[in-house]
Amino acid sequence: MAEEKQQEQANEAPKAVFKIPNTALLAIAFLVVCVTPVAFGDVPYLQWLYLFPIALAVFVIRTRTTATSEGLEVRTLFGRRDLPWSALKGLAITDKAKVQAVLKDESKIALPAVRTRHLPVISLVSAGRMADPSGLTDTVDKAGEPAPEKDEASGE
Repeated sequence: MAEEKQQEQANEAPKAVFKIPNTALLAIAFLVVCVTPVAFGDVPYLQWLYLFPIALAVFVIRTRTTATSEGLEVRTLFGRRDLPWSALKGLAITDKAKVQAVLKDESKIALPAVRTRHLPVISLVSAGRMADPSGLTDTVDKAGEPAPEKDEASGE
């Protein structure tokens, strides 16, 4: 049974999910604990303060970027957008090390939870459609095996 499951996972197309870590929910739980005395204190009708932790929890759970062999899926708090690799011109890096997808019409779409350190992973998942600027994936061939090293002395 376990071998079958491993075989199914090996046959699946590569996929990478970039999201806010679930440990952020611990901070939101702490916020709920802190809001409770105020919400049920002497001032009536402050229970609406619970909307903030609920909205933050939905944001943490929903926001993500998924890279597959077909393209990128960008999910935000209120929407979802599929970006096939053919529609992308490239990726842009902002001053704060965030990554944006640049479409063929020069418009940019922010990729939630994707940082510059994730670019080699996106390059591997895209099967080379998006180049890896770091060069880390240059030593890996298409099958995921290390590429044979070149002999620098002979130039081969």
